[in-house]
Amino acid sequence: MHRLGWAGLSEELSADEARAIDLNAEHLGVPRGLLMENAGRSVAEAVCSKLRLQGARVLIAAGAGNKGGDGFVAARHLAGRGAEVTVVLVGSEAELASQEAKMNWEALKNMDLSVTAVTLSQVGGVEAVSRMAEEADVVVDALVGTGLRGGLREPMKGVVEALNRCRGLKVAIDVPTGLDPDTGEVAGSAFKAHVTVTMHKPKRGLSRSPDWVGEVVVADIGIPLEAEVYVGPGDVALIAKPRRPDTHKYDYGVVLIVGGSPLYAGAPALAAMAALKAGVGLALVAAPSSAAPHIKSFSPDLIVYDLRTEWIDEEAARRIRELGLLGRVNVVILGPGLGFNEATVAGFKDLLAEVAGRGLRALIDADGLKALSKLGPPPKPLDLALTPHGGEFKALMGEEPPRGLAEAAEAARKLALKYGSVVLLKGHRSIITDGSRVKVNRTGNPGMAVGGVGDVLSGLAAGFMAQGATTFQACCAASYINGRAGDLAAAERGYHFTASDLLNVVPKALRELEPWAAGYAERTAPRRGAYKLVEALLEGGR
Repeated sequence: MHRLGWAGLSEELSADEARAIDLNAEHLGVPRGLLMENAGRSVAEAVCSKLRLQGARVLIAAGAGNKGGDGFVAARHLAGRGAEVTVVLVGSEAELASQEAKMNWEALKNMDLSVTAVTLSQVGGVEAVSRMAEEADVVVDALVGTGLRGGLREPMKGVVEALNRCRGLKVAIDVPTGLDPDTGEVAGSAFKAHVTVTMHKPKRGLSRSPDWVGEVVVADIGIPLEAEVYVGPGDVALIAKPRRPDTHKYDYGVVLIVGGSPLYAGAPALAAMAALKAGVGLALVAAPSSAAPHIKSFSPDLIVYDLRTEWIDEEAARRIRELGLLGRVNVVILGPGLGFNEATVAGFKDLLAEVAGRGLRALIDADGLKALSKLGPPPKPLDLALTPHGGEFKALMGEEPPRGLAEAAEAARKLALKYGSVVLLKGHRSIITDGSRVKVNRTGNPGMAVGGVGDVLSGLAAGFMAQGATTFQACCAASYINGRAGDLAAAERGYHFTASDLLNVVPKALRELEPWAAGYAERTAPRRGAYKLVEALLEGGR
């Protein structure tokens, strides 16, 4: 349990999780500049705890990112405590990545009595840095943080090797430059620290490379608990998949929705359209004859396969195998509009076994959850998402989820462990858990208590999964976007909107978050040919 009685928080963070938390903190109203100030001050305090600063020679090598900004703040505090501080910016002032870093660099340039602030070219290059490092009492690595991917290149590589020649105290900010923040691996060169001052929580790679990290000091920089617990723009930024000019639809995955019945045709159509709005290249629907014509009429954007049965039964499952649909998709949604009877339970059982045998990713919703409750956990490990509301949770666990948030979170965690899945427990505050981590979404409003909204949510989650997001990430982002779309719909119509109205504002909700995702664009750019699917996918589907 964490403070305030909250469980499900990671003790260590991946680089992605750390960035998401930073963005969420900013969204909550904690300025990035304040976090940078607290980070830099924490570095200075760590140095001060190790040696007497009055007259000490401190060299800070800084990159153009926010880690460099942390170093600029540390320089100001160290100079204020009597150290002789030199800051070398590896790059140009024009390359400084954020307004906060630029502001703190300008502050250093104005401190011409106590700080020497120069660029690498001004100081004379790597050889000059090497001489300064050998003479320094302290060197601080403020070069590259959690954004590192791959080995270091020049001049960064040379600067790191120069800093390692220091015979005094060597301090790294957040993670040593050159160390992979997630794996702890070093590709070539890395800064070898005596002390690593890491922000908010340790990064996963630190515990795996103690020889490079040294003593780990965890700095509290003022990130609130809510930035970790509540789903926010940072979590959506993690799943952003920008589109390059040279991409094609198969780069963004294909989702298959299996559902529909004599009673329900709208549910699979809404889920399929939501997957398309989430960004997938193709959304396919496999439905019985009792629903397929109605789903086809919903939108020309959907590819609908008529299974020539009345229900999704064993014959429908056989037909899906004959069509080869499961060999052509990335993610399968099972359950929207399925209906619930002995025939659908048998058909669901066959399909689930086939999905598991193929190692596909799956999301189960609605009547699919009722069928699952009759069968128990899947027959083999499966990358699975379950999206129950309270009644469906009761069918799976034998009791309704508790009303208290922390208690409901614990109940959802138990469900996730029972089925080896990610659970998105829908409610006033939806809970997302993989059995270990727990997050809460608080977007949305009472107007969303209308049929079909859950189908839109399922389609969004599956759409994000098909584009490469982890199941946990996809469910977090889908819950946030679904709720935000509901808030936008309510702003336009009050609480008098339908699932189709919500679906139509999903793109607006996603567009709102594009600025938050901008920093992730290059790292998450799609790889051409990531999904190798055959053009036969289009044959016989209309």
